[in-house]
Amino acid sequence: MRKALKPLALLAASTAILSTPSIAHETPDTEAKSPMSARDLVTMPRLGLATVSPDGTRALYSVTLTDEEALTRSTFYKVKTLATGEEVDLKIREDASSPVFFDNERIYFLAPGGRNSKGMQVYTGVLLKNGMVAQESQVTRVHRSIDGFKVAPDGSSVAVFGSVPRECEEFDCNGENTRHMPGPGTGMLFDGSDGFVRHWDTYETPGTFSRVFVFPIENGMAQGPGIAADGPDGESALTGDTPVQPFGGLEDMAWGAKGDALYFVAREANAAEPTSTDTDIYRFAMGETAPTNLTDANEASDGAPTPSPDGKWLAYLAMERPGYESDRMQVMLRDLATGETRSLTSDFDRSFGSLAWTPDSRWIIATAQSVLDTPAYRIDPRDGTVTELDLMPGNEAHIGSVTPVAGDRLVFTRDSIAAPAEIFVSDGWEEAARITDVATARISALAPVETRRFSFAGAEGDTVWGQITKPSGLDGEIPAILYVHGGPQGSFNDGWSSRWNPRVLASQGYAVISVDFHGSTGYGQEFTDAINRDWGGKPFEDLQKGLAAALALDSQIDGDRACAMGASYGGYMMNWIAGNWPDRFDCLVQHDGLFDMRSFYYATEELWFPRWDFGGSYAEQKELYERWNPVNFVDNWQTPMLVVTGEKDFRVPYTQGIQSFTALQEREIPSQLLVFPDENHWVLKPKNSLQWHDTVFTWLDRWLGDDSE
Repeated sequence: MRKALKPLALLAASTAILSTPSIAHETPDTEAKSPMSARDLVTMPRLGLATVSPDGTRALYSVTLTDEEALTRSTFYKVKTLATGEEVDLKIREDASSPVFFDNERIYFLAPGGRNSKGMQVYTGVLLKNGMVAQESQVTRVHRSIDGFKVAPDGSSVAVFGSVPRECEEFDCNGENTRHMPGPGTGMLFDGSDGFVRHWDTYETPGTFSRVFVFPIENGMAQGPGIAADGPDGESALTGDTPVQPFGGLEDMAWGAKGDALYFVAREANAAEPTSTDTDIYRFAMGETAPTNLTDANEASDGAPTPSPDGKWLAYLAMERPGYESDRMQVMLRDLATGETRSLTSDFDRSFGSLAWTPDSRWIIATAQSVLDTPAYRIDPRDGTVTELDLMPGNEAHIGSVTPVAGDRLVFTRDSIAAPAEIFVSDGWEEAARITDVATARISALAPVETRRFSFAGAEGDTVWGQITKPSGLDGEIPAILYVHGGPQGSFNDGWSSRWNPRVLASQGYAVISVDFHGSTGYGQEFTDAINRDWGGKPFEDLQKGLAAALALDSQIDGDRACAMGASYGGYMMNWIAGNWPDRFDCLVQHDGLFDMRSFYYATEELWFPRWDFGGSYAEQKELYERWNPVNFVDNWQTPMLVVTGEKDFRVPYTQGIQSFTALQEREIPSQLLVFPDENHWVLKPKNSLQWHDTVFTWLDRWLGDDSE
């Protein structure tokens, strides 16, 4: 039996809608098409690694396919000639990965090692026009697996990284770190000085880190035992991970233009590591024994080292406030001759996320969220002038992986709510053209959806933006889903997701409403900071007003049939809604949400996060933690809830989900608990993803379907 009309419908009538531009992602097709299913999402081909030859003539990219029946994944590679559009398969050994261009013909890649080596090793070969890789040869021969690499621009050296005990002076050392397992049992022993005990989804191995070693290359082969870029072990030595864990990648390493210096990012691993966002950029000069910290003066985050092709400059990203992971990322410029450093974007109120120089060192191309898009920008290193590039006029959506090539050309990826990522090329930095069809044909064969942006007066009268995604051409009323993003400093944006995807949910016959509440990114730093110490305040008010505004804007949406769902902070908000808006929704879906702020604080790993958002530790700010603590409002709970959690989630430990489910059981509220023993904060495995979607869709249909309870 459906609930009676909620009071919010009255609120909707009085909500001032500031603007309501529509964005037509797709043109409805008169021919009947099947709606997008969960299996479609899980098995949709995925664009991955993309690398462009230095002369800008060819792009090499990866495509990941998922078997429709077995739900197993495999990756293969294609080579695209940009001028003609001709495309060939990269004919390379099946166990190869991470191929990248070195020059216009030669590529490097990883593959299992042969004789006198162990694990993944660096290989090279010549890429022919037909996609064949000729003259294949193994570059490194070490008895330790290589996780990633970068070759110096002049080909004189290769930098590799992998898990190596800190006391090892060689990458291929024979020593095994057993400090964390003193025996005779399986117990791991951690010391208070070790830093993280566990991080994201993995227990740490004290004394072992992701470390970078440099090997000279002679006659196509790496020479010697490798030189530690972090320097020799010792009391004052740099100790930390490169790339920075858990999400750092090759962007944390960069060779200087002449190949005589390597720049890398690390955060000191010590007792303060769980409370520190102080990542620094180090310079390791060939011939020296230890690196130099270039950003020691800044106690906040520094990253993305990007040397200019002419060897004169180092661009990088930096925050200002220590301990805050969502501070504004400014573009910094360092004169490599003098060391003089300045911010290029101090007056531009957006947070940048990627950097790339044009081949002539004249411009920096960067991306940054802005409202619901992620456009590309051109930055003048001389005076810091920032110009937004109109690469997809009126529909930038989410632009990423920008590679400038000769002749004022840009190669980049773009995705949206409507479609997964494809590669685009812009000539003269003007409107770009799509050059790949990884998933476009597949997505075009499915029934379209439409996405409409809207804004309204949210908390404190501030302009707040949201999006409505619903099936195209559907008659009759459509039940509402309030989609709440995580972070909380984040946004759903106009972007594709393989996990929380508005299109696949809308295709089930729902109107998906997402609101970029106070705390969201892309609206200036003040708006992002507004959630600080106010988790259940302004964001909650924005969600209430945003739902009302959406219902007032679109009369097809049935506000009398509505569920809400979210993960991480979105999951927190489900628990908060359950106790503070208990009569509004027919059901809730809570994924990896915070339930009890006290137990969360003492079980999570990156302590800088709650300390910043709540103004200190739990002991220091107990009153504030308890003010915004969902567990304190359990007596008000009455809404049916599906709880989802992963046992490898160390960010929001799975016991938070168990606790919320226990509360539901005690109050005899209809509820279900879905536990994934092999997933972390995200559901990533194909079979698990399909199960997640099927379970969620069944739950929504139970409460919003024609035969709902």
